[in-house]
Amino acid sequence: MEIYSKSDVGLKRSSNQDYCMTGTFPDGAVWVVVCDGMGGAHGGSIASRVAAENISETLTSGYNDDMSPEDIRNLLLLAAEYANKAVYDMAVHVSGLDGMGTTVVCAVVKKKKAHIIHAGDSRAYICSDEGVRQITTDHSVVQQLVNIGQITPEQARQHPQRNIITRALGTEPELRTDYNTVEFEDGAKLIVCTDGLSNYITDDKLLEFIREYKCEELTDKLIETAKELGGSDNITVAVVAD
Repeated sequence: MEIYSKSDVGLKRSSNQDYCMTGTFPDGAVWVVVCDGMGGAHGGSIASRVAAENISETLTSGYNDDMSPEDIRNLLLLAAEYANKAVYDMAVHVSGLDGMGTTVVCAVVKKKKAHIIHAGDSRAYICSDEGVRQITTDHSVVQQLVNIGQITPEQARQHPQRNIITRALGTEPELRTDYNTVEFEDGAKLIVCTDGLSNYITDDKLLEFIREYKCEELTDKLIETAKELGGSDNITVAVVAD
């Protein structure tokens, strides 16, 4: 498998509060974690970095070749739990960092399956030439409005409350994440991104790019397009390809 990632500050922000880490296990399985921080001038960037680094450490130290799907799920949950404690403790005890937190999407792809946990509004998609499927469901105010039919997904992209999330890593002592596992067939791509991308790129446009660009080019093209369409936030995308 191949994995590419890139993060860009965008056009309107003075700093990048996104953080992304990726890696490959000895058996060829891959992992990726994408975080979008929040909280003050520096809190967001600290939260996203600390979360990603803690998750990376737990995954790389706890993984082994013989893990079952249930073992991988438990490892992902443990990694998120440890990262939540690290960020929350820092927010409580370090002056100026109170209230900081971060979204998180973390995935392990092994033996034709993608295992994904998330909290917040960063996203994961499974893509092929045939179509695009969003795997995660945003934990956000606008997603709740979409769920009850008050607004459409298209209206959610422009809604004034689109940046208000209902779950985040590091803001509470306990973290609630969603877990999903999906088939990762030959030719598939896993896209993990922050809302700096998903607020601008529709499923149709993502499918168009999937069909036209290879992995590294795809990563660059997605960020370039998000900036052309406004680039009002930090933009981070990781692509895992079979």
